[in-house]
Amino acid sequence: MATLQDYRDERLKKLESLKNLGIDPYPAKANRTHMTGEVLEKFDELQGKTVTISGRVAALRKFGKLAFIVVRDESGQMQLFLHGPDVDALDAPKGVLGMDQVGLLDTGDFIEATGEVITTKTGEKSIGVKTLRLLTKALRPMPTELTNKEERFRRRYVDMNVNLDVRERFRRRSVFWQATRDFLNDHGFVEINIPVLEHTTGGADANPFVTHMDALDDQQFYLRISHELPLKRLIGAGFEKVYDLGPRFRNENYSDEHLPEHIAMEWYWAYANWQDGMKFMEEMYKVTLEKTFGTLQFKLGNFDVDMSGEWEVWDYATVIKDRYGIDVYDTTIEEVAAKLKENGLEVEKTDSIPRGVDKLWKHIRKDVAGPVWLVNTPKFISPLAKTNPEDDRVVERFQPVIAGSELGNGFSELNDPIDQLNRFTEQQAMRDAGDDEAMMLDIDYVEMLEYGMPPACGWGHSERVFWIFEGVTAREGVPFPQLKSEIDETTKAIYPDIL
Repeated sequence: MATLQDYRDERLKKLESLKNLGIDPYPAKANRTHMTGEVLEKFDELQGKTVTISGRVAALRKFGKLAFIVVRDESGQMQLFLHGPDVDALDAPKGVLGMDQVGLLDTGDFIEATGEVITTKTGEKSIGVKTLRLLTKALRPMPTELTNKEERFRRRYVDMNVNLDVRERFRRRSVFWQATRDFLNDHGFVEINIPVLEHTTGGADANPFVTHMDALDDQQFYLRISHELPLKRLIGAGFEKVYDLGPRFRNENYSDEHLPEHIAMEWYWAYANWQDGMKFMEEMYKVTLEKTFGTLQFKLGNFDVDMSGEWEVWDYATVIKDRYGIDVYDTTIEEVAAKLKENGLEVEKTDSIPRGVDKLWKHIRKDVAGPVWLVNTPKFISPLAKTNPEDDRVVERFQPVIAGSELGNGFSELNDPIDQLNRFTEQQAMRDAGDDEAMMLDIDYVEMLEYGMPPACGWGHSERVFWIFEGVTAREGVPFPQLKSEIDETTKAIYPDIL
């Protein structure tokens, strides 16, 4: 049975033959006039006219003076019909292959074909090839199927060629983020890119990645875990509607819903509060999901989710009380730990009342279809949110719960510098006691608040929103998930002097 190395050796021989003929197997210039999808869509209009298409060889058959090649580009695929007497002869300086050189082509190669748009005797819409050029000689054959998950993730470029639905997923992912941008821009928000490297990182409970900057005397920097604090500095600077969309980094484990690196978006809106934000986000969800998926009714695992109607609103303390009998405002770590054990949840040494209560809530959340707004989060769980004037134990926070997941986070933002400093100090004490996910004390941010920041609403969500509605895990939902660095045995054998 032929191995990958055997196929590669055979293609290397063909490559050498092409070079001996004077053919450049990797020219820079292509001359495409039409995509294959365009030719097929406008077939009646283009029939009898000359077009030039380019793409990858998906199939190739040769029978004496006849050859049939299926070419695939991003828009689709179509057949090339080659009749020997009608095909231009070899013209090496122009990179043109004659009929005799068709045997030097393989599936996976990229070619260019110029000819008349025709229908064959069997009724196949085709291009009757006049001129054939090689654009790229592929040295490895593209597999006909690829199902091994590890292999798919390691060679995503192969995965997307073999499993076209995977490539379409990332087209939808692009539409999702473009629809998000369009919605924000249409509502007067300004996109401002903020730093990825920060002296002090904050805005979330997460363990950061650490690096150093040679240009600043090897000072320690962190990859941002959130967009929050720099964007709120912009609100303090006088912007009234700002957002950023880009990567953030959390040095934590992989799961079906979390990746250490992922794309996220956050917006901040001066003179708006959490109630304004809830109305705004309900509309954004509807608009972006409709544009991305063409529907607002979803079957997400075991959940049937209808995003077109009214959202339910749940009170945090009431939900916990009803489920566990715990008063979150008057409880002990022992009581919380007992409920965690009772429900089969892990109890860790670093657990505090806030973390324990949050675990209990997540145990409820996993069974919620939604869409539901979770509101009135206890202050001890949300150190950056503004206190509710009607109940100083809770903050003005709103979180969407859909298909068992929290798919965003919104607040009336805290703009009292003294209150903020006190909460930062509490978080820093937790960090000093060994909680690596507690927030750092950011004194520069406190100084900004002392200059004054208007009341504002803020919101953030990650691409987990897309993953959930696409119905895929986190690693399936990104084009190139991080994996342990490995080199397979075939590659080691092909490059023995290098590896």
